[in-house]
Amino acid sequence: MSYMPKKKFEVEYEEQVCSLSDLKEYEIPLLHRVIEICREARESGNNPFGCLLADADGNILMEQGNEETSRGGDCTAHAEALLMRKASQAYSKDEMAKLTMYSCAEPCAMCAGSMYWGNLGRLVYIGRESELKKATGDDSRNPTLNLPVRVVFASGQKSMGIIGPILELEPEFMKCHDGFWNPSDK
Repeated sequence: MSYMPKKKFEVEYEEQVCSLSDLKEYEIPLLHRVIEICREARESGNNPFGCLLADADGNILMEQGNEETSRGGDCTAHAEALLMRKASQAYSKDEMAKLTMYSCAEPCAMCAGSMYWGNLGRLVYIGRESELKKATGDDSRNPTLNLPVRVVFASGQKSMGIIGPILELEPEFMKCHDGFWNPSDK
């Protein structure tokens, strides 16, 4: 049996850095709450990630931290995927199209897929996947994909609003990761 060499898959996209001034005033405290959810996830022994779901007026409908450890190593227990699982059982696809998820970081492909299939209307995220990868390195608990969320959504048949990264809050989010990961190069 012969094996094909691994091909490098690259898609060009434009990262759209956003600012707190691009947000509605009520959205800033929501993003600060997301960072607190990350801290809570870490304190409970899970990876330091979190998100929340809000309506168009900024009312928090659901919150979710990462639960990989507390769910016995369930690799699908990322905060965004868990939140979408719960939200899709509570809201119709038409209702989901009017809601926003606020996430600590650029969602991975699995979580982005759950948002796409759940018909989430809008995503606001803080941290860049590229910055997270600098912290996690090759730690097996977070094998970061080089697949931007905008590329995942652009591959689908419907559009979704995306705002992020929010660089003013990225350092605060990254503090949640200080000393957590064990990459081999550190």
